Amino acid sequence: MSQSTATPETPRPNWKVDHLPASPLGFVLLFLQRFKGWYLAILLLQIGAAVCTILVPWGLGKLTGMISHLDDLHQAFSALSTPLTLLGLLLVAELLMLRIGNGCHIHVVPLQRRAVTQTLFAYLQQHSHRFVSSEFAGALAHRVSEVSMGVNMTIAIVLFDLMPVLVTLSVSVLLLYLAAPVLGQFMLVWALLFIAVSYWLARRSQPLAQQFSAARSLSNGKVVDAVSNLTNIRLFARHAYEYDYLNRYLNGEMKAAYRAFIYMEKIRWLLSALGVALKLGMVLLSLYLWREQRLDLAGFVMATSLSLLIVNDVGNLARRLLDFFEAAGNISNGVRTLIRPHEVTDHAQAARLDVKRGHIEFRDVTFGYRPGQAIFNGFSVTIPAGQRVGLVGSSGSGKSTLLSLLLRLYDVQGGAVLIDGQDVRQVTQHSLHGQIGLIPQEPGLFHRTIRENIHYGRLDASEQELDVAIHRAGAEQFIGQMEHGYESLVGERGVKLSGGQRQRIAIARVILKDAPILVMDEATSSLDSITERFIQDKLDEIMDNKTVLVVAHRLSTVAHLDRILVMDHGRLVEDGSHDELLRKHGHYYRLWSRQAQGVEEPA
Repeated sequence: MSQSTATPETPRPNWKVDHLPASPLGFVLLFLQRFKGWYLAILLLQIGAAVCTILVPWGLGKLTGMISHLDDLHQAFSALSTPLTLLGLLLVAELLMLRIGNGCHIHVVPLQRRAVTQTLFAYLQQHSHRFVSSEFAGALAHRVSEVSMGVNMTIAIVLFDLMPVLVTLSVSVLLLYLAAPVLGQFMLVWALLFIAVSYWLARRSQPLAQQFSAARSLSNGKVVDAVSNLTNIRLFARHAYEYDYLNRYLNGEMKAAYRAFIYMEKIRWLLSALGVALKLGMVLLSLYLWREQRLDLAGFVMATSLSLLIVNDVGNLARRLLDFFEAAGNISNGVRTLIRPHEVTDHAQAARLDVKRGHIEFRDVTFGYRPGQAIFNGFSVTIPAGQRVGLVGSSGSGKSTLLSLLLRLYDVQGGAVLIDGQDVRQVTQHSLHGQIGLIPQEPGLFHRTIRENIHYGRLDASEQELDVAIHRAGAEQFIGQMEHGYESLVGERGVKLSGGQRQRIAIARVILKDAPILVMDEATSSLDSITERFIQDKLDEIMDNKTVLVVAHRLSTVAHLDRILVMDHGRLVEDGSHDELLRKHGHYYRLWSRQAQGVEEPA
């Protein structure tokens, strides 16, 4: 067998992500580290702006104190030029740092959102077939989107809401202590109480936020599932049923939302009450100190102004807490769902699969989807290079599972699957899948153009090679009749095409890939007999010089192949050509006779 031309395109260096932090905090810190330069600049600018903001009341206090000691009002402006200039510089500096900080944030947010989405998608691509088939595709996509937005939101709230408040409190304590130690002590006690209460409330609210996020993700997944099955809903007249079915999950989301929102409103009440206590306490304490002549007018103005400023900042932070906890819940749920250990991974020293012949061997294979329920137990079979082999048997006999093990969608629990003597567990999955062409019963088509779907087989194929593949697949006629030809969109999963048209697109894609091993899993079982015969003729053409495995329910599909393996409950019960097996009058003979009489075996 000649060396295949099916070499996958050179992947980008960051297309594959094998490890990510499994904790929400670790995940956020990963991207903070990635954009640390930008976030450090934003942090410094926000701290500078917060310091300028808190120094404005101090400047006003100084200005007020100077005014109170002026005798000649006509000389006021000249005497106050220095504090007025300082106050103006503080306001300008505050404005510039806020705007520059926001400008940096505007620049980094799209970069980070792209990085989070790409990283999660790269990690998601490495998950096993078992993981992907067990989750709603829409829910997974929603989780990726929620996590990327959640990371941006949590960082923004910390930088633009929480950090300024902490700086404001710290500087306020210092300024008030310099004005009157008791004022600084009062502010310090209040700040520590505020931080402790906020942290305690945050810990208690996080489960509610996570429950709300999980409920929303589940209901979104149900919406996507229903939308993708609108035809079934219509044909079975189940509009009312689906309305009620979805309503159950929306009610669950609504209850989780109420629990989270009501608790957050309690937090706002408590934090607002703390703000009122600070405002009243600071005003009363300042008045007392002023009356006792322990605080001058400048200190009084500064203390009352600071309290008003802090209360306003605390109120803003209280309003942002719900957003923060919701975003943190989204990150937590997304990380818990998406960032699980990969079930099927490449060996640390995995080599690139080198296929020169296409010899396949299942050697003493043991495998089961669940512990204690083995499908194969010491299963062995050898398929020489270039041989065309059919796999037949009743449902549950292990036909499709055998193909899944060859494709390494699952790892064997014992024994080995070998291609040209190379254990598929010791080579990279990328190179393995690059050497196998698969035509399933339902070809996976993207909601893209016909050209893009066929080009998927080999991205660097020329226009001439594309035309040849389409011609060999017998797809020229129907493509030419479509409104936009090659540029016609096929719809989600190819719904705009008939079953036969989808299979011809899949065949053209596999022809373009030109892999040395061809696998077909019930590739024609859902087609009518005329279309099946046409597709079968095209498949026969592309089987030349390839090792071929064909799973088929209709025995006529595999009767012309070199060899047929008859399987029953994970065992190889018969092995031979169509004629040889008929002469044995065994399992295959009974299957053939029943189908010849129009009695189909259960699929």
